[in-house]
Amino acid sequence: MHPLFDLTGRVALVTGGSKGLGKAMALGFAEAGAQVFLCSRHADELAAAAEEIQSHTGAEVGWTTADMSRREECPRLAQHVLDRMGRVDILVNNAGSNLPQTIDQITDADWDRIVELNLSSCMALTRALVPQMQARRWGRVIHISSIMGLASKSGRNAYSATKSALLGLARASALDLGRSGITVNCLAPGPFLTDLPASVLSSAEQQAFADRTAVGRWGHPRELAGPALLLASEAGSYITGTCLVVDGGTLAGTF
Repeated sequence: MHPLFDLTGRVALVTGGSKGLGKAMALGFAEAGAQVFLCSRHADELAAAAEEIQSHTGAEVGWTTADMSRREECPRLAQHVLDRMGRVDILVNNAGSNLPQTIDQITDADWDRIVELNLSSCMALTRALVPQMQARRWGRVIHISSIMGLASKSGRNAYSATKSALLGLARASALDLGRSGITVNCLAPGPFLTDLPASVLSSAEQQAFADRTAVGRWGHPRELAGPALLLASEAGSYITGTCLVVDGGTLAGTF
């Protein structure tokens, strides 16, 4: 491992870490030497992911269930991880969901749930964990936004609104925390065929997304691990308050 990317001695918390992009990033961190902690709503998926990462890397891997759509879960999760792991150096706010509805269809309850899960939980968990990062004068916060925060399509009102808001949250928090040695950034994945898009997109829509990329295909979750490692390590120490787009060239083409 090149020293710039070495995470030995670091502890990374990845929400939504039991599968898909979250698990891929957690595995990448573990391969770079970090101890990792995973959370999601499903104990069986977490146990399987933790076993897979630990057997592959030998890293210490902890996990607990948490529903990030409930505000009270954020401080509980933060304290649980600190009690178990002793510290959190890298926070990846990856938990999120999508509920495709047009603006005339979305209900208050659905809107509030998506905003709480995709946006407010990121604020609340970051708020709970940055004091101990400030005390050590080192930390990395990575919000998982989306190219849907930079562009959109019909029926993505709540999702695009929250993913756009994460960009503003990262910029403001970067200014708050930069002099404490903490960077705050967003990753904006494009078409990665995980469970979420597979559950809401038809086969025709999936093909249309693939056709819009410069590389002609969906991304593999593993392909987000490298960008995440860049932002989580010393290699990204001068990157803060910005968004790294990882979309296979989707936004490069307009016509």
